[in-house]
Amino acid sequence: MSFHTVADTAPATSRAAAVELPLVIDGHNDLAWACREHHGYRVDGVGTGLPDLHTDLPRLRAGRVGGQFWSVWVDDETLHGAEQVTATLEQIDFVHRLAARYPDDLRLARTAAEARQAMRSGRIASLIGVEGGDQIDESLGVLRSYARLGARYMTLTWAQTIPWADSSTDEARSNGLSDFGREVVAEMNRIGMLVDLAHVSDATMSDALDVSTLPVLVSHSGARALCDHPRNVPDELIRRIGATGGVHMVAFVPSFVSQARRDWVVGGEHGEPPTVTVADVADHIEHVRDLAGVDAVGIGADYDGTGSMPHGLDDVSGYPRLLAELAGRGWSHADLDKVAHENVLRVLEASDPNHLTFLAGER
Repeated sequence: MSFHTVADTAPATSRAAAVELPLVIDGHNDLAWACREHHGYRVDGVGTGLPDLHTDLPRLRAGRVGGQFWSVWVDDETLHGAEQVTATLEQIDFVHRLAARYPDDLRLARTAAEARQAMRSGRIASLIGVEGGDQIDESLGVLRSYARLGARYMTLTWAQTIPWADSSTDEARSNGLSDFGREVVAEMNRIGMLVDLAHVSDATMSDALDVSTLPVLVSHSGARALCDHPRNVPDELIRRIGATGGVHMVAFVPSFVSQARRDWVVGGEHGEPPTVTVADVADHIEHVRDLAGVDAVGIGADYDGTGSMPHGLDDVSGYPRLLAELAGRGWSHADLDKVAHENVLRVLEASDPNHLTFLAGER
């Protein structure tokens, strides 16, 4: 089943001005933490508009968002141990309160079927992803508790290496996954929680692909061949993700998608930043498709998890411009469906039976 609508925002190219575009399920949005930091965890402003943030309901509607994995992230540089667990539970509570406050616009979804049902009803399917394995405080019981509360993926690390998994932006400790890290991945498979490989080191990514018996996702990263950033995925691992049925969801973060922007950041950010555009993001999407196939690529922007965004993708209203850009490059309706929502729903659906069995109390 596909979910289409005709774009009525300014397209990236006149060739696609009236193209029929699918609804988007985005893999990663940090609204929960942004509202913690700037709005005291209040949800009421989300419905009317939050001009200081990238995300609110009017712009989600303008952006044709049909589903969103809301990231529940914790700053592990300032919060530790049980503090992280508490903050994660607060983030999950925010997502539940948000959906309850706007029942005509949002619907909590745990499975692909529930996400599709929400989209059919005209609501935005609201899913939950935990952004960082340190947030389980080395407890499989905490991991399972997050899953019972609706979390459907966990990113194995954030920016710091943790005792059982190495991050892409920190020094290695386990040369990938430790024995406990492998146990975490196996338990995630058992309970139907998707293994998210954004942020992790290449060795951690490889180890997780070795251990996981179910398709994985990368919720928000680019392609390293186009932009040499450690947060991006090398070609050989993009191919492995595709070969094992996973999905690589491309981020919009300027320093992930533009080498010129990355060089400007590394060089100290002197002068005006190089412009990053919709076309730069589309290049990463096409690179993943060319390496791993059209079934392996999705969208995970990282709105409200970073500062500036590419021109034309400044906030969550911009997705139609990206899809119009791809349409202008010759992407078919069927392939736009895949990148917009079908691929991530397929990966979610592959783990749904395990998750439902887990929720039913069976082992």
